[in-house]
Amino acid sequence: MTLRSAAPVSFDALPNPRGGAVRPAELALAEALLAFEQHTGCTTALVRAAHALRSAGWLSATRFADVLVRLSPLAAGDPAEAESVRPGFGAALRDFRAALERHNLRELACSPTLFNHYRVLCAELGEHTAASPVAFEDLALTARPVPPVSFHVQPAEQLAHLRARYERALLPVLRSQPDSGSMAARAATEAALDELDAVFTELSGPDPYDFWRLAKACARALRVSGRAAGEPDARRFYARCNLALAEHARGIERAQRSLVRATLALLWRDYALFGAAAEDADQVEVLHDYGLTVDWHVAGTQASEMLWEAGAVEAQSFSARTSLTRELGVLSVNAHAYEDFLQTADAAIAALADHARAADQPEKADPGEALQAGDAAYRLGSAACALGLGHVALLADALGLAWRRRAHGGVSTPAVRAHVIVDAPAASALEQAAEALRATLHKVAAGVAPPASSAALAALTRAIEQGGA
Repeated sequence: MTLRSAAPVSFDALPNPRGGAVRPAELALAEALLAFEQHTGCTTALVRAAHALRSAGWLSATRFADVLVRLSPLAAGDPAEAESVRPGFGAALRDFRAALERHNLRELACSPTLFNHYRVLCAELGEHTAASPVAFEDLALTARPVPPVSFHVQPAEQLAHLRARYERALLPVLRSQPDSGSMAARAATEAALDELDAVFTELSGPDPYDFWRLAKACARALRVSGRAAGEPDARRFYARCNLALAEHARGIERAQRSLVRATLALLWRDYALFGAAAEDADQVEVLHDYGLTVDWHVAGTQASEMLWEAGAVEAQSFSARTSLTRELGVLSVNAHAYEDFLQTADAAIAALADHARAADQPEKADPGEALQAGDAAYRLGSAACALGLGHVALLADALGLAWRRRAHGGVSTPAVRAHVIVDAPAASALEQAAEALRATLHKVAAGVAPPASSAALAALTRAIEQGGA
């Protein structure tokens, strides 16, 4: 049987030439696409793909594959029923296969192209089952812990004044259309966005986990990307912030979890896909406070990016031809990238162990030390993400978030502690997670596929979201 190459597709993020490949999933998707085009059953091949992706810890991709599995019987079923399902199913399968072969885990989580397919697939499924509506953050933040977020207590008169200002500025933003309207209309929209930004600034409190700080960072990211005016996701964000402001005015202490997740995913989206520049440092700092990392990039031209992408494809091809790979279960990794990762991991895990031991001595607690520990975990998480070690990346990022929570909520200034509504993770939770991470990395160093750290991640998630533990 000849498996044809994936159809060309345009994605925004660059491919990852040194990233690991889940070859069993790639082959299974190629087989599934061929079966689909020949009007035969593709469910079995899709099940194999989903299983391989789950084993590799590519959890956002697994979620996408799972909905393909569930919809595949309808796409190959009764011709009258399949006719409405097949176009969307086929487009999603082709683009998913193409995205998977780019080996970019952040793109698989945050790609608007893939999410649009995912939403269509789930809508089709919902017409035949009791499927729930889906949101972008469902795919982007799969299995990631999200800390509780508060509203900074402010006088009622001030909140009423700020809400009135917000609502006046909100209307022209909701009415705006992307790349349309007169120059005067665009200027009015920009002025309204400036006013909304000013309100976010005045609402923000000292707690790093204050919702308005997160909202301000998200609004800034939307404006930098040019998506703040007219984009449906942006309009939804600004409208939901208006509802959050009403809750704040009623004395509610915490922001709704669904709103926090939606805002966080929207903030992360473009930085996850395109990377961040020096001027994005404030937004990246907010992302780090929530357990999310990005790559830094040097600004270049479109031509230079095209040249880089061509080089990435050539590097991938060379690696495949020369067999410079290591096999870690279902994951095939570039041998040089694997050795580089092990060096990064050794240094990071040693630093994390030292910081965890020090954290058990409250009299020596130091916010700076906790931030350094979080940064060490994030370096490890980013390196694991680049290599394709999904389980390692997820646990390392969660540990980085736990250390950030400790830096801000457990050993920070009295002014900040006065506004924290959930205690920071206990030192024991940090130490246990670091030990679980160390054990996982020992397997990677031995050339063994790292297992899912489900128990360790669950315990760390509880400590982050509920405090203590």
